[in-house]
Amino acid sequence: MNFKSKKESETLEFKKSVGEWKEIIETASAFSNTKGGKILVGINNSGEANGIEIGKNTIEDLTNKIKENTDPEIFPHIIRKVIDNKSIIIIEVKESFDHLVLSFGRPYKRVGKSTLRMSKDELERVIIERKKVYWDEQICEEAKLEVIPDISVGEALERLHLTKNNKLKNASILLFGKNPQKFFIQAKLRCARYKGTTPITFIDLRIVEGNIIDQVREAEKFVLSHIKMAAKIVDFKRLEVWEYPINALREAIVNAICHRDYAYSSDITIGIFDDRIEISNPGTLPEPLTPEDLKRKHKSIPRNPLVANEFFLIRNIEQWGEGTNKIVKWCLEHGLREPDFEEIAGGFLVRFYAPDDILSLIPESGKIDLEELGLNKRQIKALELMVNMREKFTIKKYADTFEVSKKTAIRDFKELIKKEFTVKVGAKKGAYYVAKENVPKR
Repeated sequence: MNFKSKKESETLEFKKSVGEWKEIIETASAFSNTKGGKILVGINNSGEANGIEIGKNTIEDLTNKIKENTDPEIFPHIIRKVIDNKSIIIIEVKESFDHLVLSFGRPYKRVGKSTLRMSKDELERVIIERKKVYWDEQICEEAKLEVIPDISVGEALERLHLTKNNKLKNASILLFGKNPQKFFIQAKLRCARYKGTTPITFIDLRIVEGNIIDQVREAEKFVLSHIKMAAKIVDFKRLEVWEYPINALREAIVNAICHRDYAYSSDITIGIFDDRIEISNPGTLPEPLTPEDLKRKHKSIPRNPLVANEFFLIRNIEQWGEGTNKIVKWCLEHGLREPDFEEIAGGFLVRFYAPDDILSLIPESGKIDLEELGLNKRQIKALELMVNMREKFTIKKYADTFEVSKKTAIRDFKELIKKEFTVKVGAKKGAYYVAKENVPKR
């Protein structure tokens, strides 16, 4: 029997003999720090079983060498197996809990079919993950809890896991603090409306501070004040459409606030250009997520789980990794191209693209543009009321409502009648006007 049908992989390694015991121990460390795996001793690189001599103490000696040269000690499962009258050794190594097993004082990892030594940065990341306390779960030593009489604020925060030993966690300051920037100056948004398509000259600039729940509302107000809205009369009903899907913009803003790396001193930024909106936050995606993953089904890996959980409880964020999928879905349903998700210079960015023609976002079916037909704003508003609210207008009522002369009111209605939108009902003295479709039946 041979192993030609099998190939070395992330979880399988071939060794010719126990003479390669140092490499065996390094591979054992790598398997322990990755997904676990098996080392087959007595198999050549082609997958053929050459066999090895196994003495009385061979397996015991190999077991001891692995234990003595790993920290913490690895206790592998080692067995002897005979294949076509040839003896081999199978060493099975389990994945370690914390992925921090050293071999000869050095850490190794498994990448594909190779055993590689971890870099200093990788080792530091693993150590941090091992002892990880999320930033938003850390205690804010300088902050104090002011309890309002007759209201157990402390108990409420404790139930939300926002305090520890009667001390406020960072998340509680961000979510409910009177002035979070007193403790975390970086906890703010920088919103800008730029002129044209480059971030050079800005038309409007605003720094949004306060607690992060209020920041969402204020950032949304800023965005809405600087994007376009189109309106048409569809089936005689006024239909308004924003340049971008508001729910997608809100989700992106909330994601930036919830998932930013608060250890960085830079701000979240919202840039509005003529042709796009860019929302960026400090901190790349948590491993192993990639920007490509965000457009397909993926796990939720919150950088600040306490913050994310509270936003979820107030229905302000999608959980379980659905938020970015819905952003894409909402943009496509709105008639826009897919947004971009990018990691740029240690940060994460979402880019929304504006439509070439905002009016194209309104369905063609039943579309009537009353302005193109020559109606003025008074006539359009009156027609909306007559169609949607079944309003009746006399000449006096029309003149008073729109603050025009009776002569102007008569001229407006003559045009509406000529275009077959309204009908005059009744005698001259008590006459009134209604939408053509609402003419009283006799």
